[in-house]
Amino acid sequence: MSKTLRFLQLIIAAAGVGGLAAGCANPTNSPSSGSGSASISAPVGSAASRPTAAPTLDGYMARESVQVFARSVADTRDIPLTVVTDLLANAKRLPIAIRLMTPPEPGQARAVRDWDRYRANFVERIRIQRGKDFLDVHAATLAQAEDRYGVPANIITAIIGVETLYGDHMGNYRVLDAITTLSFDYPDPAREDRITMFQGQLKDLIELHAQGQLDATRQLGSFAGAMGIPQFMPTSLKRYAVSASGRDPIDLEYNVNDAIFSVGRFLKAHGWIGGLPVFAPVTLPMDPRGLVEGGLTATLDWADLQAAGARLNPEASVGDRAGIWSDYPLGVIDLPRPKPATTQYRTATPNFFALTQYNRSYFYATAVADLAQAIKH
Repeated sequence: MSKTLRFLQLIIAAAGVGGLAAGCANPTNSPSSGSGSASISAPVGSAASRPTAAPTLDGYMARESVQVFARSVADTRDIPLTVVTDLLANAKRLPIAIRLMTPPEPGQARAVRDWDRYRANFVERIRIQRGKDFLDVHAATLAQAEDRYGVPANIITAIIGVETLYGDHMGNYRVLDAITTLSFDYPDPAREDRITMFQGQLKDLIELHAQGQLDATRQLGSFAGAMGIPQFMPTSLKRYAVSASGRDPIDLEYNVNDAIFSVGRFLKAHGWIGGLPVFAPVTLPMDPRGLVEGGLTATLDWADLQAAGARLNPEASVGDRAGIWSDYPLGVIDLPRPKPATTQYRTATPNFFALTQYNRSYFYATAVADLAQAIKH
């Protein structure tokens, strides 16, 4: 298998749109990166009314629904209409984004969720060794970010390692093409929520372009529109990206310090609690399936789990004993393993659920936590 194909598979597995989807009943390792769900208005143009053929030579601006969208963006974001229309006219349909977002046909088998296989893609020798090196090289900046946001250095490092292999693979698709395509040609008519979300991201991309914070005609990223070392979507870039120096323009592509601080700020804003582990040192009852709620928030407490038969791990260190983590909501998560046909269960703290806001997948958040543990000095 070629290195290119292998890398594309990894992108689909862990950096697709999991971080962008609305919370679902059973989070999976669905295809993004990144971080950045937006709170936005309903999509412009229903799925049924969108043409299925490729855009004309006049591009996306030839569509009435895009013209309506452009006027709305100009009015609500106080951007000259010509700036919006010129940018959207420049957008090209990105077939690979459509292909990778297309759901299986009815009756077609869906990919089997396999925690062991997923984990092996990210908690592996190269990412572990390079993660240790990253911790050493950027120790001072990571310590400053941890001091400001309460997010440990190894967690920030693991996010960057899973997302882009420490900045090596940031994507080579034009973000404008990716997000415009998924805003107006999303391949699943039933997912109006995704269309709404991508149109919100497109609005923020246009605004960032108009403000000169990026050049959307040149900006590259993933097939879903995630950008830079931490794979931020436009909404996350707008809300959470930060300059580590506090003086220079924000640069998530070439400035590792900015990427480190921005990851820390994102997690803090999404509920990261300093000093709390990702998983509680708990032994669950023999069959904990009934404790799994499948959401993206913690809803149980330590008393609930104890009543269900959970116990503190005998080998838990003094610092891990029912102390700080037992004062916070907890959740039981499931990690299916088809070979052998078993499921791994873990007891998650609010910090686990903060990680799922980066990519809304139990697999993703657990892989980040496990890589963070493996690279920890």
